[in-house]
Amino acid sequence: MLELFSYGQSGWGDELLQGLGTTLALAIIAFAGGCIAGLLLMILRRQGRVSRWLVVTYTMIFRGVPELLVLYLFFFGSGAVVRSVAQSFGYTERINLSGFALGAFALMVIVTAYTSEAFRGAAKSIPKGQIEAAHAYGFSNPQAFVLIELPQLLRVSLPALGNIWLVTLKDTALVSLTAVAELMRQATVAAGSTHKPFTFYAVAALLYLLISFGSERLFGRAENKFALKAG
Repeated sequence: MLELFSYGQSGWGDELLQGLGTTLALAIIAFAGGCIAGLLLMILRRQGRVSRWLVVTYTMIFRGVPELLVLYLFFFGSGAVVRSVAQSFGYTERINLSGFALGAFALMVIVTAYTSEAFRGAAKSIPKGQIEAAHAYGFSNPQAFVLIELPQLLRVSLPALGNIWLVTLKDTALVSLTAVAELMRQATVAAGSTHKPFTFYAVAALLYLLISFGSERLFGRAENKFALKAG
């Protein structure tokens, strides 16, 4: 058993750790980018009827379509689009797109749809009188948003963001189907090579559980800290 998880050519310890690093990188990039984009979509939704319709359509599509299908659409469809655009400019060489970048972007698109709704729900809990008071004191709209609304948005939406992070972490396993060497992919390769699927899948499950447990503790501490400040 120890030899299976040793480093070097005889074991799979280094491959699993590399896969774990790839999994964390995918999740962090997708979650961070999705939070920023989701906040921008929430703001855009307030700008008018057309922008509201566009944001509602976006969130409805990417919350309603299965994550795996979104991943396949980006992984296989983006290559065809890029090649078509390149050929229209006379470029005929083969173009290889990064599977990691496509996987991270596909996950970020999904996360954006969920975080925008989380921020929208949190915004409803903020009394409108606070923004009106800020305007009465001469605050511009950006100043009122950054100084008054944004801190409360982050505090109220933190539990929902914690759930979205855990879902994003688990969704990184879907990227293994596109041959990106994340944790699930490395566990699958190791299981096939050693004919010990239960051992490697159990280790992968344990690693996911450890990360999820640590994440819940961190989000829980952040929620308590914000609650104390708000109190």
